Amino acid sequence: MNPPATLQDITASGPASQEAAALAEVILAGAISVDEAIGRTALHLLTSPRVEAVIAALTSFAPEDEEGWVRLGGRAWVREWTRPDSDLRVAPPPGAGPESALTMPWLSQHVRSAPAVLVDRELLPAQAEQDRFELERIGVRSLAGFSYTHGGEMYGSMSAGSRTAGEWPDQVVADLKLLNSAITSRMTLERSRRALAEAIEAGSEAQLAYQQFFGSVGHELRTPLAAVLGYTEVLLDDAEHGTPELVAKGMLRDGPVIVRACEQLLSVVDSLLGAGRTLSEDDQRQHVSVADAVADVVHWHRTPARTAEVEIFNEVEPDVTVWAHAAGVRQVLTNLLGNAVTHHHPGGGTVHLSAQRLLGESGRPMVRIIVRDDGPGLAPEQMEHVFEPFVRFADRDTKGSGLGLSISRTIAERDGGAVRGESHHGHGSTFWLELPEEEPSGRS
Repeated sequence: MNPPATLQDITASGPASQEAAALAEVILAGAISVDEAIGRTALHLLTSPRVEAVIAALTSFAPEDEEGWVRLGGRAWVREWTRPDSDLRVAPPPGAGPESALTMPWLSQHVRSAPAVLVDRELLPAQAEQDRFELERIGVRSLAGFSYTHGGEMYGSMSAGSRTAGEWPDQVVADLKLLNSAITSRMTLERSRRALAEAIEAGSEAQLAYQQFFGSVGHELRTPLAAVLGYTEVLLDDAEHGTPELVAKGMLRDGPVIVRACEQLLSVVDSLLGAGRTLSEDDQRQHVSVADAVADVVHWHRTPARTAEVEIFNEVEPDVTVWAHAAGVRQVLTNLLGNAVTHHHPGGGTVHLSAQRLLGESGRPMVRIIVRDDGPGLAPEQMEHVFEPFVRFADRDTKGSGLGLSISRTIAERDGGAVRGESHHGHGSTFWLELPEEEPSGRS
């Protein structure tokens, strides 16, 4: 497919320079860090009289050495290199927010799929008015851009800018293509290494978590079982050696304790069985409508909410979706909403459910589903332990196993998400489920 007239045809840009080839070899050998590779590539490009400024952006990588880089909110790291004799400045100033970054929507769609060289901003088509405006604002007449993209995932980009219009020298284009391809290869390798290290660390943490979990399960089951066994032995002894009146008195005294212990056992077993079913579901991850999931969970809690005099407000927009197991989404939301209703003030109150889109730490689009109540809240020292198995801060008469939040976190992490919360004692709590909005690129 031929590029638009405003973009230079660079399909046959010729061989790269010896200096670029040598630098590419160093980059691929792993002798320098990724951000150092980007810096040395920028300095090499600036040796060409045509290049006045180079700007690089990282969206999935944080530079090892942050000096010289500008953090744009939580979205990207940006750095600029300029020729000493040029006053051209492209990067936002330090402290600027993400709204200060160049967007250039028309050019970006071309750069994302392949290297692109803009010959002259005045040749941009009508649909690229935003691109022309931004380039005029910073004084760039032409530029060469390249994105660090692999398997559909974009790690960042690099662009070289000039105040001069016209086609770019083949040597500059060839060097840009070679060096940025080498950097993309290094980034892909680094991502694989990090993923392996994270998987090993996660495996170790999972093993420790399982040990702690089963130890807690054993303790939690042992306590009510010991109560049932102890009180039953007393009743049997009364039945064997006492009078009918003594037996009846003992039943009235010890029977409720036995019932409460059995109810606690049943609650723990139900929680474990429910979590087991959810985690072993054969359904695959899919696009799950958050509005539909929330509507189901709200419907299931209508009766207990009415009993507790809690009013539920569903503020989720209909077009929000997440990439997850449908049953897991509903299970976690059931736990979060159930806690908000059950642990509310005796006189009732409100619970609000909402959703918002955001970018995760790696730049991946995420959705946060929020459950906010105006209940009694938790103290800071309680929040430190609220996700631990069998930890409960409710009064004795409130039923529950203390497993809801711990299981919810496990379910969310399975789908690449998280469950977190914050609370202010006496002023309510907010817990949220965070999940990927889209299917990971290159995966089925």
